[in-house]
Amino acid sequence: MVKTGLIVVAHSLYLLIIALMRQPKIITTLKDYSASLLLADLMAGITVAMVALPLSIAIAIASGADPSTGIITAIIGGFFISALGGSRVQIGGPTGAFIVVVFGVIADHGYDGLVLATNMAGIILIIAGYFRLGNLISYVPEAVVSGFTIGIAVIIATSQISDFAGFSIENLPADFLEKIPVLWESRGSFNSSALMIAIITLALIIGLRKFFPRFPGLIVAVAIGSLLALYSGFSADTIASRFGDLPNRLPYIALPDMSVERLITLFPSALIIAFLAGVESLLSAIVADRMIEGHHRPNAEVTAQGAANIASSLFGGLPVTGAIARTATNIKAGGKTPVAGIVHAIVILIIMLVAAPLAGYLAMPALAALLIVTAWNMSEPHKWKDHLSLPASDKIMLITTLVLTVLIDLTVAIGVGVAIGLALRLRDRNLSPEEWNTPER
Repeated sequence: MVKTGLIVVAHSLYLLIIALMRQPKIITTLKDYSASLLLADLMAGITVAMVALPLSIAIAIASGADPSTGIITAIIGGFFISALGGSRVQIGGPTGAFIVVVFGVIADHGYDGLVLATNMAGIILIIAGYFRLGNLISYVPEAVVSGFTIGIAVIIATSQISDFAGFSIENLPADFLEKIPVLWESRGSFNSSALMIAIITLALIIGLRKFFPRFPGLIVAVAIGSLLALYSGFSADTIASRFGDLPNRLPYIALPDMSVERLITLFPSALIIAFLAGVESLLSAIVADRMIEGHHRPNAEVTAQGAANIASSLFGGLPVTGAIARTATNIKAGGKTPVAGIVHAIVILIIMLVAAPLAGYLAMPALAALLIVTAWNMSEPHKWKDHLSLPASDKIMLITTLVLTVLIDLTVAIGVGVAIGLALRLRDRNLSPEEWNTPER
């Protein structure tokens, strides 16, 4: 078993060396780097770190993982995506799009199964980057992406109702149809203090984002909500009370248990992780290009996602990808080159090393409010009206993917949605790929 693991790691490194022939954007940007660019990147990196830290912790908890894994993913994954990626301003880390997949893999195969699937996904992405498959993103119908992101948003929001309202539920089912009756039956355990903390945090997030868009309002809002839980007499769970103290160092590199049978079993999950990582990162890079009037290198970006996922898995982290909201925050904060993303990873590492116990005081209702805002943004409410005017075929793809994501399984939803999209593309094969019109998520 150990021998098999060593072979897989050696093979991964070999593929990584070949694939890194795709030139990272950082090599281009460092040719004319200056002190003024460094200052801009430092300020942007610190700002993004303040946004990424609570969000990474919240995503890890919602995924059914230990909160420390979110921090590890932001550090390791964020560093590699910026150091090796094809975008000037891309910020990587754990994202809401993976919550459903990660939760399901952990429930079915354990956390070590997730680590192995993430490692396999990284290898798949490196192969995709080597064969220049990053250019194929334009052939994935936008209606399919909108369908499964709205579906994921619904699942994330419903999964946070328990902490938002302070319900006492030991094991909330992952399945949507099973989750709703459990939430209803638990309504008697409602905690008004938790609800008040969540509402105040939610209002602060929205207000700070509206009136002070350049300010790292997420961490301020979550911190104020958590202080209310500590000093105002409100009673609510915190990270420390539920999960224990957070570690103040990175874990040692470790390999999951491997066997041919396990690799085969986890291969479908690895494909979905690779697909989501590739699509999400390239969508984020496209949005970033529009904001800075630049051009990313799609195959270098896919390669970086592969390297980042392999590295994250070796440290026991979650799947990682480019994060659209954090990338937009980086741009608005003045980030100019990939150095900003590297700074963001280093700042989170420093916080972990010197202030990990403080993160344990973050209140669960405050983090639930943060994730509900994330789910709302993922659903892209400003596009709902446009969805109604889509062609009938696009509506079918969107609704089918959405319903299958919520009621059945994300794997099935993506498979069916992409299959319908490809069938329609073959029918209209004389048409050029549709132009993406993707807002910030």
